[in-house]
Amino acid sequence: MYALGFDIGSSSIKVAILNLESGKAEAAAFSPKNEMPITAVRAGWAEQDPIMWWENLKLATAEVLASAPYTRDQIIAIGISYQMHGLVVVDKQQQVLRPSIIWCDSRAVEIGQKAFSAIGPEQCLSSLLNSPGNFTASKLRWVKENEPKIFEKIDKFMLPGDYIALRLTGEASTTLSGLSEGILLNFKTNSLAMSLMDYYGIPSELVASLVPTLGEQGRLCKLASQDLGLPEGIPIAYRAGDQPNNALSLNVMEPGEIAATAGTSGVVYGVSGTLKYDPVSRVNSFAHVNHTAQAPHIGVLLCINGTGSANSWIRRITGQQSIEYARINELASGIALGSDNIVCLPFGNGAERMLENRDIGAYFHNLQFNIHTQAHLVRAVQEGVAFAFNYGIEILHSMEIKPTVIRAGLANLFLSPIFCDTLAQTAGITIELYNTDGAQGAARGAALGIKHFTSRSEMFKGLERIKVIEPQKNRTADYQKVYTSWSSTLKRYL
Repeated sequence: MYALGFDIGSSSIKVAILNLESGKAEAAAFSPKNEMPITAVRAGWAEQDPIMWWENLKLATAEVLASAPYTRDQIIAIGISYQMHGLVVVDKQQQVLRPSIIWCDSRAVEIGQKAFSAIGPEQCLSSLLNSPGNFTASKLRWVKENEPKIFEKIDKFMLPGDYIALRLTGEASTTLSGLSEGILLNFKTNSLAMSLMDYYGIPSELVASLVPTLGEQGRLCKLASQDLGLPEGIPIAYRAGDQPNNALSLNVMEPGEIAATAGTSGVVYGVSGTLKYDPVSRVNSFAHVNHTAQAPHIGVLLCINGTGSANSWIRRITGQQSIEYARINELASGIALGSDNIVCLPFGNGAERMLENRDIGAYFHNLQFNIHTQAHLVRAVQEGVAFAFNYGIEILHSMEIKPTVIRAGLANLFLSPIFCDTLAQTAGITIELYNTDGAQGAARGAALGIKHFTSRSEMFKGLERIKVIEPQKNRTADYQKVYTSWSSTLKRYL
């Protein structure tokens, strides 16, 4: 038996099919082969067409189904992972009314800050665990203020993963985890955040029906069955944002466990057993995939917008886009720690929550034309991203979340020895890298959602630790010295 996992990213759509007996992926694919476009009509904006996600999902699914040794009627569950905090709006005919305002769009920052002040920090933080910030509810308010004719046509608003579920099942729905990431969940009452919705003028009937995060959410409808070449009626049994899902894929389910990613954005995600929040919302707290009001599981999320995007940018801007990232990493490895005094602040992808929603931009300091090469710039970027991770981890320390081990998939920037080593040595944290990704995690979650697994150990059969990077006491001081220079430079902009 098999489970199918969809991972709806902003760069590509990934699909994996998981053998539930071995716990191994039988096949995987992604589409498009080049990154999906992000439209920025104005500085700080970022939009994508949701129909583009669906078309690429169909292509990746067809590739997976053509390449694996199984029959389609052996697929018993489907799971969805998706880029968080986006906004999709549809009318009564379930047609998309405008492009999705995605996670890295910062147009609603001021709207969220005004709401935080008007409703009151104490009420927001104690009940929502966050400032309304630049999240889904604030983006919907932006549509109401700036595109009233579109707002009037909205039947349901949803997150990117909710839209994919709509295409799969024919029904609009959302989850408790999804409500929390949109800042639409009151954790005190375990119900809709009516204080924020009333302030924003968002009618509750625009909220899609609530379904379990883990559990049957609907079944593959006839139209989706025809589009995907799959049997009608397969249960969709799991849906989560990419970061909670990454945690699940790495067996990070209980308080004290920590996961990380370094894709387009970078994230450190820790699970807490209490309703924990940061007083100035530099990190954010959401319902984890196994959260209930009776047994809280809160995912505390530190996000850095410009992570993989910074690495992709430096590859492109230095004329290396035809070279594999492994070769880029090799070039940078020839440069010593500190990149010959270059300091890179990798914050060029919009407002940064951990910088209290400031959009300071990205910078290179101390460039010397007669000294520095492409390799210096590449190393400076990877060091800068690792130092940004450490800066965020220091914020987690202030919340009494003190990781000693971070689990991550062996992918994206975690494929870079320089990035991994810089983070491990600077933070004094062991990094464990595993053979998993978001699409595999979504497939595992789907199998858990239909109760195929009877234990946690059975669920994670097939998950293997591939590599471990240990901090070394004799090197930590050198890395901390370079980090101190980096953080001093950052403080000039704060």
